[in-house]
Amino acid sequence: MSDKNGAGLNGSGPKLPQADDENELGEAREEVDEEEVAAAPREVAELAASCVRFVGAKYKVALDFTPDTLSLVDQYLRDARAESVARPETVELVTAAAGAYLGEVIRLRFGGYWQTTGDHSAWRVLLSRVYLAFNPIGMAREALLLVDQDGWHAHFETDPGEREIVDARLRGLPEVEEDEYFAPTTRYDVVNLTYEALRSHMQENGTSDVRFTPEDYR
Repeated sequence: MSDKNGAGLNGSGPKLPQADDENELGEAREEVDEEEVAAAPREVAELAASCVRFVGAKYKVALDFTPDTLSLVDQYLRDARAESVARPETVELVTAAAGAYLGEVIRLRFGGYWQTTGDHSAWRVLLSRVYLAFNPIGMAREALLLVDQDGWHAHFETDPGEREIVDARLRGLPEVEEDEYFAPTTRYDVVNLTYEALRSHMQENGTSDVRFTPEDYR
């Protein structure tokens, strides 16, 4: 499998990861600087809060911007799929809200910034501790529609010199069913694996103290 494969109900703010959190591999998560998890742009915060409301109203569970809650977003998108066929006009709102939430979960966990110029297809999350960018709204569209979304940049944008590092880390992942392949939980897991591979490479090269800013992605 490649990189493709693989707040409360009232809209209160996200729960920031603690310094002693562990990642899915059982390793201590690097503490993220406050600057790297500064408040999201208003348009992102509003969309993510909409996702919190939608999921809360449907399942009576409060999303709190932690990775464990992405399984609820998976289910929300599955349940919204039939309606999106009958009412295509719902696709934009559902995927923008789910994608903003997914992007915030990732950004708060790993550190980074939003780029929100242009329409939703041009938005990106830009990670700060590795050179890695992607559009989580594009990811949510693919999870809802179960097909690649050309022009939505759902897949990873990396430094060309590090592309083989990413490909090598993801190449051996097992094949999964299409629904799981596109699911937000899978996308988060792949981001996690990619982040760890790139951070390990930086540590080996003595560049682990480098931080990337939005200017580095231009």
